[in-house]
Amino acid sequence: MMAKETLVLGIESSCDECSATVVRHQSGVPVEVLSLATYSQIGLHRPYGGVVPEIASRNHLETVNHMIDQALTEAGVSTAEVDVIAVTNRPGLAGALLVGISAAKAMAYALNKPLIPVHHLEGHASSIFLKGSNLLQPDQLPLPLLVAIVSGGHTNLYTFKTLPELWPPDLLKRSLVGRSRDDAAGEAFDKTAKTLGFPYPGGVWIDKTAKSGNPEVFKLPRALPQKATLDFSFSGLKTAVVLETQKLKAAGTLEERLPDLCASIQEAIVDALLTKIYLAIRMHGCRALAVVGGVAANSRLRERLQAEWAAYGLKHEPIFPKLEYCSDNAAMVGAAGAFRYRQGQFIRGTDLLTLNAIPNPEV
Repeated sequence: MMAKETLVLGIESSCDECSATVVRHQSGVPVEVLSLATYSQIGLHRPYGGVVPEIASRNHLETVNHMIDQALTEAGVSTAEVDVIAVTNRPGLAGALLVGISAAKAMAYALNKPLIPVHHLEGHASSIFLKGSNLLQPDQLPLPLLVAIVSGGHTNLYTFKTLPELWPPDLLKRSLVGRSRDDAAGEAFDKTAKTLGFPYPGGVWIDKTAKSGNPEVFKLPRALPQKATLDFSFSGLKTAVVLETQKLKAAGTLEERLPDLCASIQEAIVDALLTKIYLAIRMHGCRALAVVGGVAANSRLRERLQAEWAAYGLKHEPIFPKLEYCSDNAAMVGAAGAFRYRQGQFIRGTDLLTLNAIPNPEV
C-alpha cells in the first residue's frame, strides 16, 4: 500500500530549461512544491533567434547535476528520503531529453528508487494541481474538464473525465479533441515577434507592447473558423504579419504603428484559441476549463477568459497554474510522477535501464 505522503524528485530537460524539484503529494490536496531549481538557456539561444538543439543538450550536461543538488538542498531532503524519481522522457529534443533521463536512471538505479517516465504534456496538465493555482480543492473539481495546453510546441485540447489519480495510461491519446495543424500558438507569437525585430523569446514582448495598442487596427486572419473542427492553424497569420510589416517598413511607419500591430497579432491568436475552446466546452459538455503551458501566462488570454467564462456554462472560474509553473519546469513533472506513483506505474531495478527518449511520440 502506498504511503499517505509521497516525496518526488522531478527532472525536466526536454528543451531549453534544465529544472529539478522536490514536491510533496498527499491525496486530495494541492501538490506542494518544496523546491524548484531551474536554469534557463534563453541567453544562450537568443543570438540565434531560437533554440539550437546541440547547444541545449550540451548545456544540460553542464547544469543537470547542479540543479538536482540545489533542489534537494533547498527542500532540506536527502536522496534517501525521496520516495520516487520522475523524469520527462517525451516529447522534446532527443539530446536534451537523454541528459535528464540518464541522470534520473543513474540515481534511481544506484539508490534503488522507483522511476517514472513522464509525458511532457501530462506534466503541463498536472501543473494546475500544484499549490499556487486557483484550484483550491482538487478533489472537488467539476468534471469533465477541458484542458487547453498552449505552449511554444503544442496547441492541444483535451477532455479529462477523471481526477489525476485515476488518469489512464493512455490519457492523452484517449482525450485529445483538437490540435494545431501547423504552428503552435506560442510558436506563432515567437515567429511574428521575430518578424517585428523583437528578441527571442518574442511572445512576452508582443504582450508588453500590445498594452498600448489598438487590436482593431489591423485585420489579421483567424483560420479554421468552421464549427465542424476543433483544430487550429496559425500559418496564415504569420504570412499576413510579414506582409503588413513589409508595408509599414516601406512607409517608414513600423515603429510608430508597432503597438497597434502587436495588439492585433495578440488578439488574432487569442481569438483563434477562444473560438475553439468555447466550441469544445459546448460540444463535450465540459464544466470546467484549465489553460496551461507558456501561453497561459499571456495577459490578454487571462483577461478575456476571466471576463467571459460564466457565459459558457462553466461551473468554475478558468484554472491557471501559478505563473512560474506555466513555462517548462520540473514541478509539473514531479506532480505528474506523484499521480502515476499512486497508481503503481513505475519501473525499477534493471528494468529502468532500458528507458529511452521518445522525441516525437504519436500523442
